Amino acid sequence: MNRINQLFQNKKENILSIYFTAGFPKLEDTVPTMECLQKNGVDMLEIGIPFSDPMADGVVIQQSSHQALQNGMSLNLLFDQLTGIRDSVHIPLVMMGYLNPIMQYGFEKFCIECQRVGIDGMIIPDLPMNDYLNEYKPVAEKYELESIFLITPETSDKRIREIDDNTNGFIYMVSSAATTGTQSSFDARTDYFNRINSMNLKNPRLIGFGVSNKTTLEMVCRYSSGAIVGSAFIKALNETTDIETAVKLVLKNLHT
Repeated sequence: MNRINQLFQNKKENILSIYFTAGFPKLEDTVPTMECLQKNGVDMLEIGIPFSDPMADGVVIQQSSHQALQNGMSLNLLFDQLTGIRDSVHIPLVMMGYLNPIMQYGFEKFCIECQRVGIDGMIIPDLPMNDYLNEYKPVAEKYELESIFLITPETSDKRIREIDDNTNGFIYMVSSAATTGTQSSFDARTDYFNRINSMNLKNPRLIGFGVSNKTTLEMVCRYSSGAIVGSAFIKALNETTDIETAVKLVLKNLHT
């Protein structure tokens, strides 16, 4: 069974997935960051593929992506870094990146490499559902990769059910229509959260975009299987160059 599905089968609530940008703050930080996050109890990792125009990301992640590219990160190098990662990291791994660099690399080649190094799924925010169904789904399934799609408060019920019917793993619930970034609370989003829960979807959901403290973490965990944290971790890495310190800082902020 795919590690993502196994995680959601074994743990029904309070799942914590953390996003980080590969090659940030330093080029060689990718694997140490993954090992440190796993050691500190994170359930799943989203490996961000740096891109020059990350339209769904806020300033913090945009800057980390720019820095990683300046450091020399590329898909070729990332797959080199991830070779052998399953010797030390055993939690689910999801690649998150935009369609342009993946298409330049070659979609099937990308899937082959993901399977080779032990990636479990992928999130491509700008991949249209129709294109996925017509062109990419058979390839992703061939290499046993779950395709994770995002929904927002503006996503129609029809579209949500289409995503639910044609994917496995989990659905990425974007907390608001904004880009990534930290928020103090999600009080205005309870109608949206309740609406999705009332749809009785087959896939579990994780909520991301803005989860940065105990209040936001506890709220999203009440309405879903858990949370995705990105900008808050990148901010912690900006505050200290030490990965262990940054991991402990973001986890402390989420739980106290």
